[in-house]
Amino acid sequence: MSKIRLATIWLDGCSGCHMSFLDQDERLIDLADRIDLVYSPLVDAKEFPENVDITLIEGAVSSPEDVAKVRKIRERTKFLISFGDCAVTGNVPSMRNPFGIKEVLESVYIDREVVNPVIPSESIPHLFNRVRPVHREVRVDLFIPGCPPSADTIHTCLVELLAGRVPDVNKLSRFGA
Repeated sequence: MSKIRLATIWLDGCSGCHMSFLDQDERLIDLADRIDLVYSPLVDAKEFPENVDITLIEGAVSSPEDVAKVRKIRERTKFLISFGDCAVTGNVPSMRNPFGIKEVLESVYIDREVVNPVIPSESIPHLFNRVRPVHREVRVDLFIPGCPPSADTIHTCLVELLAGRVPDVNKLSRFGA
């Protein structure tokens, strides 16, 4: 039996969903027999591969770089999952939406900085005026809400997908499967 090719990625968010993924603990060992983790911030792969069966995307879309990533991922993935509230709704990253980019950057880098009050010009992506959820850029096949989703919910969804069934996340508790 061939293994399912799984990828995970995070965009604009806190990585809490990946922490919940890891919180599956020893159940990850059982999944390892059935899954090949081909791309993730948890592994050393540098380029998103072709022919991925399932991808979990954590985080909101906040920049043109994020758009390029999700489009490439959608092209190369059979089943795409918005993983956590930032990917599903924009959640915390979208809290900046009522304000302008200039105001947000000034608030963070100028108003609150004592030592070196300057907005960086390098190593910071061009940001959109509005953060948006993943499904505003590409088709999403499944939404797993939660901030973060519980390890039980993640595990149940993966087990169902491995069995060839699409889980009904509405029937899963937010605090456990």
